[in-house]
Amino acid sequence: MYDQDMDVLDKMSNEELNVLVQLLIDKGTISEMLSIDERYKRYAPDHKQYLDKIKEEINLMGGNTFANLLRGGEGIPYHEILRDVCDKLKVPFNKNADLSRIEQCLLEKVLEKTWEEMSDVEKEELMKSLGGNFNAQGALASGVLISIFRAGGFASYQLALIITNGIAKLIVNRGLSLAANATLARALSIFSGPIGIALSAIWMISDIAGPAYRVTIPATIYIAALRYSKNQEALQNFRL
Repeated sequence: MYDQDMDVLDKMSNEELNVLVQLLIDKGTISEMLSIDERYKRYAPDHKQYLDKIKEEINLMGGNTFANLLRGGEGIPYHEILRDVCDKLKVPFNKNADLSRIEQCLLEKVLEKTWEEMSDVEKEELMKSLGGNFNAQGALASGVLISIFRAGGFASYQLALIITNGIAKLIVNRGLSLAANATLARALSIFSGPIGIALSAIWMISDIAGPAYRVTIPATIYIAALRYSKNQEALQNFRL
């Protein structure tokens, strides 16, 4: 099954793909078939050699999250997996919205959850690192963070990278190799603890929901964050 919404994986580096590969292998349970694929055995860690298999595995994991497997083992399109994950995480979104908007709603949910785990000092420091002169106290501050994310630009780009980095740390026990940038490094250091706690809480939902969600929930958040950061990078021509 060709799924154009998975083409973002074509733009990923082997390091970025490795997070998805390890997620599939470690959390894919008995339905995971990537680790026994001949191309995986031959080419890993050059994951670009079997991109189609990685995409197929994610689509098939999506199929395992539904009660009625009516597609004959063909798998579920990413857009449908995304909506299912948002439903499971109680993300407010318009089911008729386009892919990018639904992914953004999912990422906003992660940011809101992370904000809840941050101390007042961390909130103030994060706002400063994002270039905002905001009082982090009070209920409106999380709304300010979401507004910054929705506005696009370098600050929202940073936030998307922070999410991908947090997921990478949880799955492969290390962050991605991001280019040195003092502003980004500061934001990463502030966010690293709270986002780990927030993502772990989201992971618990996947454990309760069922085995396939252990793959589809983190995979969808990761893909959404990487797509967003790469789109912002292309639009703004950022240089880290």
